[in-house]
Amino acid sequence: MAEDGEEKLLATVQQIVQSLGNSDTMTEDILKVFSNYDGRLSLDKLYAARSAAAAAAAGGSGAGGDHSMPASPPLPPPPAAASVSLPGARPPVTSMERTVRTLDRQISQFVAMDRLIWAESADADAFLEAVDDLIGTVQELDAAGTNRALLDRADELLSRCMARLEDEFRALIERPDDAAPVVPGGFGSDGSDDDEEFGGGDGYGDEPIPIAKPVTDYDVVIDALSPGSIANVHQIARRMVDAGFGRECAEAYAAARRSFVDESVARLGVRSRTAEEVHASPWEELEFDIARWIPAFNMVFRILIPSERRLCDRVFDGLAPFGDLAFIAAVRTQALQLISFGDAISSSSRAPERLFRVVDMYEAVRDLLPDLDPVFSDPYSAALRAEVSALCNTLGSSIKGIFMELENLIRRDPARVAATGGNIHPITRYVMNYLRAACGSRQTLEEVMEGDSGANGGVPVAVDPDRPTSSLAVHVAWIMDVLQKNLDTKSKIYRDPALACIFLMNNGKYIIQKVNDSELGVLLGDDWIKQMTNRVRRWSVDYQRTTWGKVTTVLQTGGPGVGALPAKALLQKLRMFNTYFEEIYAAQSEWVIADDQLRVDIRAQVEDSVMPVYAGLIAKLKSSPETGRDLYIKYTPEDVEARIQHLFEGAGK
Repeated sequence: MAEDGEEKLLATVQQIVQSLGNSDTMTEDILKVFSNYDGRLSLDKLYAARSAAAAAAAGGSGAGGDHSMPASPPLPPPPAAASVSLPGARPPVTSMERTVRTLDRQISQFVAMDRLIWAESADADAFLEAVDDLIGTVQELDAAGTNRALLDRADELLSRCMARLEDEFRALIERPDDAAPVVPGGFGSDGSDDDEEFGGGDGYGDEPIPIAKPVTDYDVVIDALSPGSIANVHQIARRMVDAGFGRECAEAYAAARRSFVDESVARLGVRSRTAEEVHASPWEELEFDIARWIPAFNMVFRILIPSERRLCDRVFDGLAPFGDLAFIAAVRTQALQLISFGDAISSSSRAPERLFRVVDMYEAVRDLLPDLDPVFSDPYSAALRAEVSALCNTLGSSIKGIFMELENLIRRDPARVAATGGNIHPITRYVMNYLRAACGSRQTLEEVMEGDSGANGGVPVAVDPDRPTSSLAVHVAWIMDVLQKNLDTKSKIYRDPALACIFLMNNGKYIIQKVNDSELGVLLGDDWIKQMTNRVRRWSVDYQRTTWGKVTTVLQTGGPGVGALPAKALLQKLRMFNTYFEEIYAAQSEWVIADDQLRVDIRAQVEDSVMPVYAGLIAKLKSSPETGRDLYIKYTPEDVEARIQHLFEGAGK
């Protein structure tokens, strides 16, 4: 009786399925409902009964049997049963087909949502579980290779699924606050907002985002996403990589983070400019741009890019190489923009006044290079690291070129206009102050001159700039030689050889002073300073001989006794002295000796050479009976000495 009741129950179910099951999917759903409702209606029994009824109907139809009841469509076989196609029946539904249909219904519900799936943790978990099942199904179908149509359908479903995952992925990166909180006590849960530390913004709709500001302490990491958000996007990234959509995932990540990086750099005041625009800009404007570029360069390469590397490594943990691809795609554009500005500065004018800003840029890049190795350690970002190293080399070459241009500037300085009164020439002041200031970056200049900027992978090696034979010392000595030759040429403008000597003394003494009170003395060495001091001494001797030689000659009176000059001859010498002295005083009181000590020394030398012989002449005239009381002395020895003390004070005095 129990068996008859069960058979009747199965027959009733068959009638219901026949009446309502207009499609394979609907038939499958109806059978599942009955199997869940009554334990006697297991799927195995229902499938077996349905297959038997279909076989009987097909056999009866072939034998011309009763046609009063149309044959019901065959049921899909149970999951463990092999499908058997019968003549006149629909192909049976396999377990894989049922799985794909079930996953299609589940995933389609999530894909069709008009809100973020990750807004609800339960939805996110259910969606990821369905995704895992779908990935496994696709892999199983692909391995079997027996049902291409079903594999194509599953692949199409997987593509739709990945497209929605990509949307969720980008949204979680760009708007992490839209997701449901998953880590109690995590990022932002205490009411604090790390966005405050790095600035706010509205780069992504109305949501504040962390933006990097210029800082002086570069030991900072920007955590743009909370640990919970990172866990969410990592789960998505892992599914996309498992499904074969790793590159699409990396591109989505890069697109989401690139806008953050772009806005961060924009907040630092750096604007994109072509090389042509840089070359056409006035230096005053470029100085302002460089002053912004240096802290921006440090901020980007010391904080922003390492922070992006850290975030990328966490999102794509264990998913190489897609994390490396995502990282370089996110930061490359802005990094190259900063590098291209440096290249444009390097290839622009080599005017000497640009040296100090270019040195600042060089030092910023040079000091950064060792810290880039852990950030750009993968093959995909190695090229960007090489770009930074190349920038260091081009800036070093620019510094060398600027020094060469300084030599050219000295050579081209015209020798047509003389410095008034033999004073220090402007080119001397410019060159010496320039070199003195440049020695403030002596270590850097030594590295560049030694050619070490490109050695050791772009990291300069240590050099000893204190040795006078170093490359920088040799180069500075060469510039000094070019300057001295230029001054020698300029001295020939003066018609008075004595004034030429004053001019050379002034400039030589100024050069010695600047060398002694700066690191130029270390570079040039004691021997060079001694040689320059001897030159100044020789010019002083030349001045004495040229100016006062004829004066002291005319004052010579000979010794007492035989050969003594008569009073008339002595008076002639006195008159000649007065003429010479007045001419010298009129001219040389307007000449200039800029250095106080040199001026004192030259006056003392004049007194030592003139005053004894002049005093002797006056004494002889006074003691001569022929001159007697009618002797007129225009300049007493005291008058001559006083006038000598007024020499070389300049026209203004």
